[in-house]
Amino acid sequence: MKMESSSISILSLVVFLLFTVSQAREILVGGSENSWKVPESSNDTLSHWSATNRFKVGDVLVWKYDQKIDSVLQVTKEDFDSCNTLKPIKEHKDGNTKVELVESGPHFFISGAPGNCGKGEKMMVVVISPNHPPPKSGDRTVSPAKSPSHSPGSAPAPAPAKSSAVGMVGRGFWSAAGLGVVMGLALV
Repeated sequence: MKMESSSISILSLVVFLLFTVSQAREILVGGSENSWKVPESSNDTLSHWSATNRFKVGDVLVWKYDQKIDSVLQVTKEDFDSCNTLKPIKEHKDGNTKVELVESGPHFFISGAPGNCGKGEKMMVVVISPNHPPPKSGDRTVSPAKSPSHSPGSAPAPAPAKSSAVGMVGRGFWSAAGLGVVMGLALV
């Protein structure tokens, strides 16, 4: 009886650790506060920044900006391309915007400040599918117009940021450790 109780406690701890470690990340847009602004050059856009990061379902994007002069609009691809601010999917004006990425595929964001989108204050984020592995390194093709069912590996394959690489290694370690404990318990 004591062995069963001990096994159940260990199994509960492993399940708790697996769920805790795999929680969503909060990702500060642009990597720093006040990055949501008109870029200083065409090489300094937030779309360039987003292409160097890997986004997963459940991640939360965080924008920090001056709410008196700007906002964040989530828009369709067509409105992203034309910088149309009239019919956003969602509008955020609080200066500390958090958007959870709930589905894979492309997501489009533009500034709500007049003229800022046309000057480059916009960002496309491609969220990788949890059902498909990331593309091979070197395959940097992004095809936002296609649905995920037509293009399972269409997300860019940039190197993860240092902080996310550590998190990924940690999650891999804990997942392997948890699997080992569960496998050990199954043998008992």
